[in-house]
Amino acid sequence: MSTTSAEPVSVESPAVAASTPPLTPPPARPKAGTRGFGARLALIAPPLAVLVVLLGVWYAVSIGLAASGKGFLMPMPHEMFTKGFFDPQVGADIWIALFRTTGVALSGLAIAMVIGIGWAIAMSLARWVERSTYAYAVMLQCIPILALVPLVGFWFGYEFLARVIVCVLIALFPMVSNTLFGLQSVDKSQRELFRLQKANKWTVLTKLTLPAALPSIFVGMRTSAGLAVIGAIVGDYFFRRGEPGIGSLISNYQSRLQSAELFAAILAACLLGVAIFAFFGWLSKVAVGRWYDSAS
Repeated sequence: MSTTSAEPVSVESPAVAASTPPLTPPPARPKAGTRGFGARLALIAPPLAVLVVLLGVWYAVSIGLAASGKGFLMPMPHEMFTKGFFDPQVGADIWIALFRTTGVALSGLAIAMVIGIGWAIAMSLARWVERSTYAYAVMLQCIPILALVPLVGFWFGYEFLARVIVCVLIALFPMVSNTLFGLQSVDKSQRELFRLQKANKWTVLTKLTLPAALPSIFVGMRTSAGLAVIGAIVGDYFFRRGEPGIGSLISNYQSRLQSAELFAAILAACLLGVAIFAFFGWLSKVAVGRWYDSAS
């Protein structure tokens, strides 16, 4: 005789059923594309709003100056393009001068990077080198570059070499200071580990301190990149011989009271500095972004 076991049936009381809230579906998550667009909009909107405000103030000041007969002091923003970049002759002069200034700035920056990193490595390996020479690096940074420009022109002439030397002088200290800071900021426990393994100074430098200092080195590169552009423009402004750069154009437009062309040349120089700074920022992310997070 076979017996069948009935499954227990739970009967819920009316009071419990009434107190149980109804099940509601979870809220729909926003799509990834929507989140990405919102994040990009939140990132772009503030600087665009500031730009709109600045352009509005610029137009208001320009209109007021034009009404008083002093419109040459500040042209309308659109005149930088109509009379500057979009003018065939002026636009060609600006881009050719900008190309020459870029060559001077990059040459000076490359030399400053080599000298600065080598100098910092020598100071990190030998304390007596740091005690003997670091004070002179600080003094070089404290001397106004405009005070050194006449001496550079007097000693090295007024052409390409003198402009490169000005770039080196103004861009050298950030490379030295940031590289030295990175080399000296290695964790002590890691140094002790290499010391226990009886590693020589060259091994410690190539395997530990130099890789650990890469983030600081790239910070110095970005800082020196902007200063190198400033040095190239200052050199062009004071050294009129040789091929004219963007600094020479700025000086010429200033003397002729060509305000629209002057503002266009200044904007081109500004964009050059931003482009070089952004390039080294991208290079830093490519080189050390995978294993180094500045926010951590």
